Amino acid sequence: MGALHAGHASLFALAKKYSSDVVASIFVNPLQFENQEDLAQYPRTPDIDIAIAEAAGVTHLWLPTQAEIYPDGYLKKSAGPIGDIYEGKSRPGHFDGVLTVVNRFFELLKPKVAIFGEKDFQQLQLIKTIAGDIEIITAPTIRESDGLALSSRNVRLSEEGRNAAQVIYRALTQARSESELREILASESALTVDYADFIDEKTFAHAQSDTREVRAIVAGWINGVRLIDNMAMGNRA
Repeated sequence: MGALHAGHASLFALAKKYSSDVVASIFVNPLQFENQEDLAQYPRTPDIDIAIAEAAGVTHLWLPTQAEIYPDGYLKKSAGPIGDIYEGKSRPGHFDGVLTVVNRFFELLKPKVAIFGEKDFQQLQLIKTIAGDIEIITAPTIRESDGLALSSRNVRLSEEGRNAAQVIYRALTQARSESELREILASESALTVDYADFIDEKTFAHAQSDTREVRAIVAGWINGVRLIDNMAMGNRA
């Protein structure tokens, strides 16, 4: 999607460990936007993006046209029930758009390995469902020094909002239960919480006492900027 930052660069660096050929794309996918206004406002910084990609070791950078990605008769993918909850509930159709474009890249590029970040955990898990024989490597979330997950949206936060956003990482690292997660988040008045749940990583159902792979997921708004984050809970659930 472009608007690259150090988090994306870490994906490229990780890819170099698996192949001398590192392919990346910059394509603002119209299917991931609910309306044309949001699509038009999405930041486009191709010169900066190209410099970041090249510095991080990308050997092949593709900036396709919409016609190349979506020719007449292309197949649109459905994310199914998991695509309709959490991020999918707040952004209807978003994950259908994600899976459609990723599937097209898989069809066109035929990679053996693909790298995706853990920060967009719901997206990551959904992509695994369409990967087939392609090995999906999970890259850890890259964070600022205070723990805030890197995002192209962070630059839109005011200084006060940026400080307030630290509560998300604090909640994820300190909470021992879903109720405690929500309590810590509620302590920051600048944050409007969309969801804050402990889930089963595979099914996205609410975690139970016998759930083996528990993950805390959080989303909310500060200064009108949507922030998301997540963390494996281990034995804290």
